[in-house]
Amino acid sequence: AGLGEFRIRDLNDEINKLLREKGHWEFRIKELGGPDYARIGPKMLDHEGKEVPGNRGYKYFGAAKDLPGVRELFEKEPLPPPRKTRAELMKAIDAEYYGYRDEDDGILEPLEQEHEKKVIAEAVEKWKMEREARLARGEEEEEEVNIYAVNDDESDEEGGREKEGEEGQQKFIAHVPVPSQQEIEEALVRRKKMELLQKYASETLMAQSEEAKTLLGL
Repeated sequence: AGLGEFRIRDLNDEINKLLREKGHWEFRIKELGGPDYARIGPKMLDHEGKEVPGNRGYKYFGAAKDLPGVRELFEKEPLPPPRKTRAELMKAIDAEYYGYRDEDDGILEPLEQEHEKKVIAEAVEKWKMEREARLARGEEEEEEVNIYAVNDDESDEEGGREKEGEEGQQKFIAHVPVPSQQEIEEALVRRKKMELLQKYASETLMAQSEEAKTLLGL
C-alpha cells in the first residue's frame, strides 16, 4: 500500500497482462489436444483464501482492491427490506384504524357539540332576521300547510279509497282506483291464457276464437 496509487495500478496492470498471456497459452494447449487448464486449473485466491475479485475479466490484487473507485465496484448493495404479506398487514388493523375510537379520548365529542350549537344559533338568527325583514315589507307570514292532512269535506267521487293504519297514524287517500287481490289474480289468468293461445294455437283457431267472442258479445 505504501508504493502509491500510480505504482500500484501499474503493477496490477502488469499482472493482468501476464494473466491474459497465460490464458492464450491455455487456449492453444487445448487446441493442440491437451488438457483444458482454464477449466480444471486451480482458482486464483488471495492471502485470505478468497477468490480474487474482478470486473469484466480484469482482476485486482493486494492493495489495488483498496484504490479509490475500486472498492465501490465490489460493495454489495443492501438487500431491500422484505415486503409484508397481506396477513401481516391485517394484524395491525383494528377498530381504531377505521376511526371508531376517535371519541374515546373525550376531546372530539365536546368540540362537535359546541360547533353544532354554534351552527344552530346562526341558523336561528338568520331565520329571525329574514322573518323581521318580511314583516317590515308588509308581507304576511304564510301558514305552514300539512300536505298529508285530510279534510273532512273531501268526497270520494274521484274513486279514492281511504286507508286507515294503526292508531295514531295519519290517514291517506288514494285518488286512483286500486284493484283488489281477486281482480289481480283474474287479470294474470287471462294474460296467461292469451300467451298460451298465441304460442300453441294456429291462425285459423285464433280467428275462430275472435269470431266466437264477437258473436257472444265478449
